Amino acid sequence: MTTWTVSPSGPLTGSLRVPGDKSVSHRSLLFNAIATGTATVTGLLDSGDVQASRQAVEALGAVVEDVEPGVVRITGTGDALAEPGDVIDCGNSGTSIRLLCGLLAAHPFLTVLTGDHSLRSRPMARVAKPLRELGARIDGREDGRLAPLVVRGGELRSMRFDLPIASAQVKTCLLLAGRRTGISVREPRQSRDHTERLLTGMGADLTQSDDGWWTLGPNTSLTALDVDVPGDLSAAAFWLVAASIVPGSDVTLRGVGLNPTRAGVIDALRKMGASIEVTELPAAGAEPIGDIRVQHAQLHGARIDGDLALRCLDELPVLSVAAAVADGVTVIADAEELRVKESDRIARTAAGLRALGITVTEAPDGMTITGGQLRGGSGIDGSGDHRITMAFAVAACAADGPVTIEGADSITSSYPAFPEHLERLRG
Repeated sequence: MTTWTVSPSGPLTGSLRVPGDKSVSHRSLLFNAIATGTATVTGLLDSGDVQASRQAVEALGAVVEDVEPGVVRITGTGDALAEPGDVIDCGNSGTSIRLLCGLLAAHPFLTVLTGDHSLRSRPMARVAKPLRELGARIDGREDGRLAPLVVRGGELRSMRFDLPIASAQVKTCLLLAGRRTGISVREPRQSRDHTERLLTGMGADLTQSDDGWWTLGPNTSLTALDVDVPGDLSAAAFWLVAASIVPGSDVTLRGVGLNPTRAGVIDALRKMGASIEVTELPAAGAEPIGDIRVQHAQLHGARIDGDLALRCLDELPVLSVAAAVADGVTVIADAEELRVKESDRIARTAAGLRALGITVTEAPDGMTITGGQLRGGSGIDGSGDHRITMAFAVAACAADGPVTIEGADSITSSYPAFPEHLERLRG
């Protein structure tokens, strides 16, 4: 565990290329691992979470070679995965462990999946239960609700799943599990669609009905696909908020993914009065990309709920920092999933903002934040949760004194270069 003290900032200026999209990075490795052929992945995120996916597919028989920094070549197994010789450690990556459950459910051998303390406390029944209904054997602590998980797959049945929650991880897990028998999945609301875009690009027979059912045909085989990973909008979100709340700031973020199922953070900030310009660029494969320029603006309170909250769920902690300096009151609702992320992000965010002098009222599915002056302070708990650490580093930029964050090494799971990029923009 490390302690990081961040001092208030002058204007943030300049341009950055944020690291590769974490969701696309995971999927480019996991999907190409079961494909036929060799693919080159450019712009792969270099982080602890993505390293966990890389090490997992290597343990299952795929070959991953470093070409140059940020570029790897992966040779798939043609969906002939090998039984791993040891436990697969997914570290802090919920995406890795949940998608691997689906990937492995179609294979008859035994795999043990575990992770760090945070991952072992996150809910796994949401994938274990439907996989059992398909015919896979999933064992774990508390009846499979918690990792470590023991996965033994095999002959599965074809089913339809009307999911109770919108979750890209659960949706992807089930589509991967049903690739041999066929499967249909529907969500109550549209979650991020990187999986659908990538599977279609790899030749999968994947269609969507007018009433929202995604259906993957039986005997799906994938062809290796080169992937140019766009910049991560979730990483860019920290600079969108930081530049919005620090007077005199003017920041441009280059080559950022603009997938509409992920772009809620831009819509939410604009709803709060942010000054954001987007210049679209030629697409990176199936993913739209562009440059984003953000300048300081006086923000005002807004309501972030429904589909908008879903489209910026991962960005809500840093959007809460924007709300803390905005005029008036901001209400965040329909975000109960924040309580079962790497930490209880509602409780952690609320506690951190209160420690910095902001009035916050928690609700089961969100919080109400009254804007004011961020104060310097200490005792911010970032341990095990990269997004909390980086959100409060952004808060420090607009505070009236230094902010000390405990457990700041958590940022290595998604954005190791964040401190360096912060200093670059501060000049």
